[in-house]
Amino acid sequence: MSASQADAKKRRAAEAALTHVPAGSVLGVGTGTTVRFLIEALAAHPGRVRAAVSSSDVTTSLLTAAGIPVLELNDVADLPLYIDGADEATRAHHLIKGGGGALTREKINAAAAARFICIVDDGKLVGTLGTFPLPIEVIPMARRLVSRALEARGARPIWRQGFLTDNGNHILDVHGLSIADPPALEGELTGLTGVVTVGLFARRPADMLLVGTDQGCITL
Repeated sequence: MSASQADAKKRRAAEAALTHVPAGSVLGVGTGTTVRFLIEALAAHPGRVRAAVSSSDVTTSLLTAAGIPVLELNDVADLPLYIDGADEATRAHHLIKGGGGALTREKINAAAAARFICIVDDGKLVGTLGTFPLPIEVIPMARRLVSRALEARGARPIWRQGFLTDNGNHILDVHGLSIADPPALEGELTGLTGVVTVGLFARRPADMLLVGTDQGCITL
């Protein structure tokens, strides 16, 4: 699949998501290439949202450039909807996220939102999670501690060198995990000392998947 074909599918998913956005609301906005198309769609409909809560510094810059005010989550009484992409998604609405390194703020926004819509192209839809390495955000001083704990489980963590999250932390991209039970694994890995967030979104999965295809967009 060419980059232009993938972009067309992402755009279809993003534009379909716009129909679910309550007019005049504060919208939670994720991070990533598919979300960029969502922001473009919002910019083409001025006033569709009153403001946004952003999941990353990159998204904040894009929203500001599009003329959409950005609010802090602490200043928002309620967040009716959060829209974000994913690196992998299953038909059970379980996700792997964090390829862009914004997983912590993404998970906070998803937890705060009444509804969470995930927008992906059909290349991200999988039967079982785990082909995409699982990102884990860790406190820098605990990187080796967490790595050893993951290695003891048979996984292969790789430090994303030269990258800091917006929170000033490190990312371990974890290969070789068996993710037969995403909610259970999310809980287990989140409990490791030094872990900030795990890129599994299963205990709070998406409420809806919008999947862009060559023919249009399907809703799961």
